[in-house]
Amino acid sequence: MRVLVIHQNFPGQFGHLVQAWAKRPGWDVRALGTTAAPGLPGFGGLLRYQLARKGRPDQHPYLRQMEAATLHGQATARAMLQLRKEGFTPDVILAHPGWGETLYAKDVYPDARLIHFCEWYYHADGADLGFDPEFPLSFDDRARIRTWNALHTLNLTNCDAAVTPTHWQRSRHPEVLRHKITVQHEGIATQLLGPNPNAAITTPSGVTLRAGDPVVTYVARNLEPYRGFHLFMRALEQIQRTNPRCHSLIVGGDGVSYGKRPKDAPNWREQMLREVRLDPARTHFLGRVPYAKYVSVLQVSAAHAYLSYPFVLSWSLLEAMACGAPVAGSDTAPVREVIQDGDNGKLIGFFDAAALAKGVGELIAQRSAFAPMREQARARTQDYSHAAGLAGYDELLNVELTYPVTPSDAMDRTKGIACTTQ
Repeated sequence: MRVLVIHQNFPGQFGHLVQAWAKRPGWDVRALGTTAAPGLPGFGGLLRYQLARKGRPDQHPYLRQMEAATLHGQATARAMLQLRKEGFTPDVILAHPGWGETLYAKDVYPDARLIHFCEWYYHADGADLGFDPEFPLSFDDRARIRTWNALHTLNLTNCDAAVTPTHWQRSRHPEVLRHKITVQHEGIATQLLGPNPNAAITTPSGVTLRAGDPVVTYVARNLEPYRGFHLFMRALEQIQRTNPRCHSLIVGGDGVSYGKRPKDAPNWREQMLREVRLDPARTHFLGRVPYAKYVSVLQVSAAHAYLSYPFVLSWSLLEAMACGAPVAGSDTAPVREVIQDGDNGKLIGFFDAAALAKGVGELIAQRSAFAPMREQARARTQDYSHAAGLAGYDELLNVELTYPVTPSDAMDRTKGIACTTQ
């Protein structure tokens, strides 16, 4: 079996899949990513590509994404032509096409089975955009979004099959094309995750927090409104006021993954620190952390706040549940797919900071009472294991395995990989 995996930020979602496939006898696994892609420890099959030029600043703003996609598509086509010249012809191409890399894949490899990872399809109503009244959409925004979807529609028409992690994400794609899309989560490292009564974290200020302490946690790739950071900070002000012993561990960078930067501050962390009054001695911003430290953060958590617009579901929610952290989550569509209120977590209205503060306070104060809920959460995450993800993707590749898949097929993400949680 010859497999080509394409992701501009390789490995992206596909790390443990590539690790497993590359170990199999008779498999030839290659990958394409940009010169800035982090790569994968121990995997030598990555070919890096570089854009011929940047997008033109005078390009019509509605068309900037399509121009960027065309540039990415051309760059990866050149890389694929190089692979073909060297004798590599894949049976299957698995790609995240959101940046346009596979626009011309079928022109280079017409007989390869092309599988697209369909992460998101934008709508001006009913999902992330326009959801938060603090950030209303303009008519210009709506028009630009409609044009942006040209790429995602083209990707779906070009591919032979598609995959998306959740039913919610599938539901956002055009109904006429949904028949192509299989719901299959890529999987998280549940075999490496679980409660640890000896877990401890020492903060930059020198405070050591341990499992069993009243610790509130929040995690996002970047601290921004899409992941409810502004609501969490408003709730945290109330949490600290009513729980004078609690500390908070906040993981995430100061960039923007989704949405826009604040107008009056360099980042959302500083913007919200200007708005709310927190005890700096009990508020610990850790930035982005190595994966092992990130896991320890979740293991010391007495209450984990996970908020999200109706958007892509983060791995961090599943990883928190797998570590036994009791979750207070936003009552939004992607979160409801995983959390059943009162069974394996708490669901709270996204915009209700007071209710979030109350829910988190209950989780901290009644830790033993919520032990069954934490166990239910851990059990739920087995549906999202590496093994389950690998088996589902094998089906997408039309693979007939002649040997069993074992946990050793899964990649140990604790070794040398920085936290890239969504």
